[in-house]
Amino acid sequence: MSGQSPAPPALNGITPLQQMVASCSGAILTSVLVTPLDVVKIRLQSQKNPFPKGKCFVYCNGLMDHICVCENGNSKAWYKAPSHFNGTLDAFVKIVRHDGIKALWSGLPPTLVMAVPATVIYFTCYDQLCAVLRVRMGDRAQEAPLLAGAIARVGSATVISPLELIRTKLQSQKQSYRELTDCIRSAVRTEGWLSLWRGLGPTLYRDVPFSAMYWYNYEKGKSWLCELYNTREPTFTVTFLSGAVSGSIASIVTLPFDVVKTRRQLELGELQAKNLSCRVSSSTFSVMNRIVAQDGFGGLFAGFLPRLIKVAPACAIMISTYEFGKAFFRKRNQERTLGPLQTSNTR
Repeated sequence: MSGQSPAPPALNGITPLQQMVASCSGAILTSVLVTPLDVVKIRLQSQKNPFPKGKCFVYCNGLMDHICVCENGNSKAWYKAPSHFNGTLDAFVKIVRHDGIKALWSGLPPTLVMAVPATVIYFTCYDQLCAVLRVRMGDRAQEAPLLAGAIARVGSATVISPLELIRTKLQSQKQSYRELTDCIRSAVRTEGWLSLWRGLGPTLYRDVPFSAMYWYNYEKGKSWLCELYNTREPTFTVTFLSGAVSGSIASIVTLPFDVVKTRRQLELGELQAKNLSCRVSSSTFSVMNRIVAQDGFGGLFAGFLPRLIKVAPACAIMISTYEFGKAFFRKRNQERTLGPLQTSNTR
């Protein structure tokens, strides 16, 4: 007998570890390509309406939205850099010219600490769940992506939510890790462990429907395009188009919940930065009612175009890179499995 045979690949021809590597590479590439768009957007916003001390703004690295608090007394922060832009393209050119090309990725490293693990958990869980559900659901296997997408998003959001709360506290209140630990213990003692997941509800209202619709439409679109192009395996173009279209549809449908989540996070972040308690209800539907009262029904769909421009390419880049990585590992596993068999047959 020869040496040990290679371990058989898991579901879908690749192992969970390989799925993690594929999703990790997709997450990093997505953040590198999408972050400059958000950095330029924030710099344009700060030019129009300068950020005062304690002001919060939303920073997106293509994977997650993060609430950032303007650091007290720091007028040299990247989002406050003095300049005058005449539009998006002009902003790109001037930021690179005056601040260097690295400035287009300002603020990225701290957010990747949470965004990459969250994405790895999410995509790996989805693939594993979907494969199992397809087998167990029998005739209704086509609905497996809907359920798998929703469950995977609940899991990843629940794991990351306390970490995002801790990151915001560290940034807004400039606490040491010992002070932060004491603060968390005090909150748990007075309000219970659930206080660490404050804000999870609005996140799930937006992300769970988004995830369910995204994966269902993505799998449907991918199958349809494979038939159209007469190919068994989805090509890069097929996955890219499917990801962009399904991401666009999901972002439009869930836009009101995105508006509510962002408004709520900004309000809570600014109160937290000033060590104030919230005096008005911050539940999802209370915030929704306030938005409608202030801005009308159209206020729930504010930022429609910017969200679409941000979500569509991020979804397309992430899923096409992830599928490319999986295809690479699947082919590699097949070659490793068939190699010894072909060698023994030639003897």
